[in-house]
Amino acid sequence: MDNLEEDLTCSVCYSLFSDPRVLPCSHTFCRGCLDSLLHASHNYSIWRPLRQPLKCPNCRSMVELPVAGVDALPTNVCLRAIVEKYQRDGEPRPSLCLEHPRQPLNMYCVQDRKLICGLCLTMGQHQGHAIDDLQAAFDREKQTPSLLLARLSEHRWAQVCELGEQLEQDKAHCEAAVRQDRQEVTQFFHMLETALARKKQAYLEVLDKAFDEVSRAYDPLIHKVKELQEEHLDLLSLAASVEEEDSPLVFLEKVHVFRERVDDFTGASLPSALKISVTPRAVDYLHQHWAAVTLSSLDEAPVPKVRCCHQCGGMAADPRGGPAHGNCWLRGRLLLPLLSLLLVATLCWLSVFSRDLRGELFMPIWDWVQLAYALTQALVLKWCSHVFSTGEMFLQQMTAFFTSLMAPLNLSLLFKC
Repeated sequence: MDNLEEDLTCSVCYSLFSDPRVLPCSHTFCRGCLDSLLHASHNYSIWRPLRQPLKCPNCRSMVELPVAGVDALPTNVCLRAIVEKYQRDGEPRPSLCLEHPRQPLNMYCVQDRKLICGLCLTMGQHQGHAIDDLQAAFDREKQTPSLLLARLSEHRWAQVCELGEQLEQDKAHCEAAVRQDRQEVTQFFHMLETALARKKQAYLEVLDKAFDEVSRAYDPLIHKVKELQEEHLDLLSLAASVEEEDSPLVFLEKVHVFRERVDDFTGASLPSALKISVTPRAVDYLHQHWAAVTLSSLDEAPVPKVRCCHQCGGMAADPRGGPAHGNCWLRGRLLLPLLSLLLVATLCWLSVFSRDLRGELFMPIWDWVQLAYALTQALVLKWCSHVFSTGEMFLQQMTAFFTSLMAPLNLSLLFKC
């Protein structure tokens, strides 16, 4: 049977013939093997057109295939019938070794747990390995699964289950901690965002107030200048119309009107240019007072009181944001009370003298006091009107203050006593 299988095996693929075809040299091969050999051949140029050459794998002779190719070769009908009968009635063929063709896999390698052939054991990669008969190895290991199953005790199963539950609990605990931390982080940064937004809004509101203060200071002046510009353009147009007038009476009337308007325009005083400086500036203030702000002191971080000063372009700012050490701030807080205190002390000192001493001797002193009072009032009012930019309202308040201060002291009666 083994010799018959050898005769029924293709010498190209070492398998039983499949659709055997006969070459002109009388050798038989599988149709698929001939197709593979034909595609691997490249000697077409030396043969006649429409003919395909092929070298026989057995006799090495060059044969010429028909025009239709391998499909035109005759089929070995007898050989195909024998192969089909062998496959149908013969015993199962043992598997062949992939590394050593036509060598059956008839030994079991105990070390690698696989079937090998004789060449694999003697000269292949399984050389020196322990071998055994496949059926004997099967019979020997037949009871092994039941023995291994006996080792899987209930105690071991309980340990594994307990460990699984403990791991599940630990995982749930860690996940809960992570979720809680996530909520804390979200809440913490939300509080930071809220505090920063609140500080930002407060700072922007202060800047908006400063912006409105600048607008209130400059808008009337700009409006006044625009009115003067419009008046100047109207006068130019009026001059052109006067020059074109032909009627003497109308011309004289227009000249009179033009002269009055020109006099009013040239005589009108121009508004004084303001030099307002905004202090403190945001860049300097943030670098000075916010560079050292920590997260815990974010709510106490200062917001400046931005002011627009007419005369002081560079006054310093105290930690609360307002001017702290500038000369304007000192004069605005100290000068007026000191002058008032000095004036009251002088009047009280004069009132303690006797009737004879308040006669001609101190009349010149009273004149000097009145003069000093008038000058002090004028200077303080003028200076304060520039510092606080309140103009007429501040002048009225200070005038009322000095009037109420001097009213109880009837100085004229004092010196006539």
